[in-house]
Amino acid sequence: MPRVQAGPQTPLAPAVETDPPADLVDVGRVAEAYGVRGGIKVQPYSPQSEALLTSPSWWLRKGAGPVYRATVSKARRHGAAVTASWEGVADRDQAQAWRGWEVAVPRSAFPPPAEGEFYWVDLIGCRLIGLDADGAKVVLGTVAEVTDNGAHAILRVERVEPVAPGGTLRPLLDGKQRVREVLVPFVDAFIRDVDLAARQIDSDWPADF
Repeated sequence: MPRVQAGPQTPLAPAVETDPPADLVDVGRVAEAYGVRGGIKVQPYSPQSEALLTSPSWWLRKGAGPVYRATVSKARRHGAAVTASWEGVADRDQAQAWRGWEVAVPRSAFPPPAEGEFYWVDLIGCRLIGLDADGAKVVLGTVAEVTDNGAHAILRVERVEPVAPGGTLRPLLDGKQRVREVLVPFVDAFIRDVDLAARQIDSDWPADF
């Protein structure tokens, strides 16, 4: 069982956990206190905030400091945010003390996505396959980040190039020796298949874009 010790506010407040889950994923940040009875408001990092609503515990971390575990009394959507209450946090000052802390949930606690949908965190690190000028498949790069423009998700891909024909890949640099990037809409018009087991996304995105 995970070992916990009392936190800095009250015996029931979020407590330091010495053995947090290995698969924690940052899903949001505490934006501010909510109400006067210890509620908090969390700004999710993506519209996929279901894990915040379904997980009975949240893990809080800030930089390289200790990780705290909060037992969630209730959580609900509030516009684009999520509001929640934690056991042991009973007033606004206690809640405000957690402002700016990252909120994490184990990946294993995420509810299954709907058919044809994917969690953004699962796409990060996948290779993006595109097409060269002859229509042949080539590795374009690796998904470094997923963002949202209000209409759909966007993959930020760090480009790669082969060291030699058929050889290993290396980062593709620009004139200032920075890794080149490309933004690819995660929509059916370009994305053909997602194979999470193989960590690969097939697309029609042109290599020379």
